[in-house]
Amino acid sequence: MVKKESYMQPLIELVDESLKTSNVSKLSEFLEENSNLPGPRGNLELAQAYTETIKNCMDGEKEKLWDLCMKLTRFSPIEAPVNDPKEFVVFCGARGIGVLGTSRVYFERALAHLKQFASDARWRVREGVAMALQTLIEENSEKTLVELAKWVESGSWLVMRAVVAGVAEPALLKDQRTAKAALELHKQIFAKVSMAKERNSDFKTLRQGLGYSLSVVISAVPKEGFELMHKLADTQDADIKWIIKENLKKNRLLKNFPKEVESTTSSLK
Repeated sequence: MVKKESYMQPLIELVDESLKTSNVSKLSEFLEENSNLPGPRGNLELAQAYTETIKNCMDGEKEKLWDLCMKLTRFSPIEAPVNDPKEFVVFCGARGIGVLGTSRVYFERALAHLKQFASDARWRVREGVAMALQTLIEENSEKTLVELAKWVESGSWLVMRAVVAGVAEPALLKDQRTAKAALELHKQIFAKVSMAKERNSDFKTLRQGLGYSLSVVISAVPKEGFELMHKLADTQDADIKWIIKENLKKNRLLKNFPKEVESTTSSLK
């Protein structure tokens, strides 16, 4: 595995050239060639080096940086299907948009584009959105979480999946206000799930995400989290029951809250 630091200098040079020429071809080719795709795991070290390079360039012309990131996201699912090297380029572009969104001027614009990408057909692009949201939460948790509540209110299943994947990050949940807001977002999503009659393949993607994200949030706010679990355990909804059971299997709950897990499990029967 190549370390992140080894990519920094080539990326600095390529980003600098792209900003001067408004041409991202060489940068895009470098990301493709080092993407590790096709394969089971994209080059996350390279993606992290790219986001740090964008961050380090933000003292310069941000509008050119914005155009650069947008150009990297130009490949459609037809041009860059799942596991194609160009999919990794789109993934990096989405993460770069998240970095630029930490600037007040670009915050709303970044969120608008990330919301669109949250419904992308490609799972790696959707992961790029979740990671971009984590960048925004780390920089400005209160403002970002307020906007994510709007995503839940008006969003599709895949948009909601981006929300739960974005907030289910232990490092961010060390802040209790963030953790409680993350739990509230889960409550809102479960309310929508309970009312939904039509549950398609996109819903299954959300369900899979909720199958782990709830336990991450509960680990940060166990008292309020297990109270929610107990309430949800009373439901006759098969999908919600499945989500609860999946989270109760997670070691982060089994090891740290065995009594609470046993009590919640009993109430499911």
